[in-house]
Amino acid sequence: MFRSRIIPVLLLRGLGIVKSSGFKNYRYIGDPINAVKIFNDKKADELVFMDIQASKEKRCISLDFIRKIGDESNMPFSVGGGIRTIENIRKLLQAGAEKVVLNTIAYENPMFVKEAVDSFGSSTIVVCMDIKKSFWGKEQTWVYSGTKSTGIDPLSFAGKMEEMGAGEIIVQSIERDGSMEGYDIPLIKEIANSVSVPVVALGGAGDYSDLKKAIRDGNASAAAAGSLFVFHGPRKAVLISFPNMRN
Repeated sequence: MFRSRIIPVLLLRGLGIVKSSGFKNYRYIGDPINAVKIFNDKKADELVFMDIQASKEKRCISLDFIRKIGDESNMPFSVGGGIRTIENIRKLLQAGAEKVVLNTIAYENPMFVKEAVDSFGSSTIVVCMDIKKSFWGKEQTWVYSGTKSTGIDPLSFAGKMEEMGAGEIIVQSIERDGSMEGYDIPLIKEIANSVSVPVVALGGAGDYSDLKKAIRDGNASAAAAGSLFVFHGPRKAVLISFPNMRN
C-alpha cells in the first residue's frame, strides 16, 4: 500500500493557478481557493504554492493570499516565491503556512538558509532545486524561475543546503516539467543518496505509478506533481484529482 507523502504543487501567476511546460507556455488552470476546497475533499497530504513571478518582480508571495489559503485549507501547506528576509518568513508562518520554500535566495545567500533554520527550525525550511542541463549537457541548478543558471552542480548545491540546515530538498527537473513522461529517477536517486535530509521528487509525473517509482527507485521521501493532479486525458482537460489508498 502506498503510504508516502504525495504533494500537489500549484503554481501561482497573478490571482490564478497556472501550469507550465519546461517552465514556459503557462496555461491558466483556475482559482486557487477552489482548488484548495477540492483537495480538502480528496484529503491531500499537503500542498505547495509557488508564486513564479515573485522573485523577478522583487516581492514576496502575497500575505493576503496566504491568509485566505490558511482559512480554507484542512491540510498543511508550504509557500514559496520572493522570500528574502527573516521577517518575510515570520509573516508567512503567522499567516498560516507550515513551511516556506526557498530557491533564488538560497543560491544568492546560502547563510540565509542557516539563519532561517536557526530562527524557525529545520522542519520549516525547504529548499527547491530547479535543475536543467547546460549547453554542454552538464546538470546545473537554476534560479529566477529557471531563467538563470548558477553554474553549480546539483550534488554540490544539495550538500551545501544540507550543511546550512535545510530540513527538506525539492528536486525539480525543468526539462521534465509538464511533460508527464516520468521523473528523472537517476537524478533524484543520486541526490537522495548524497544527503541525509528528505528529498521530494518533482517534475514529470504522468500517472500514479510514477509517484511510486520516485519513492521506490529514486529513494525520494515524497513525490510531488502538478500536471498529474490538474489534467485528465490526452487532451489535458482540467480536472483536479488525487489518488486514494487503492491507487
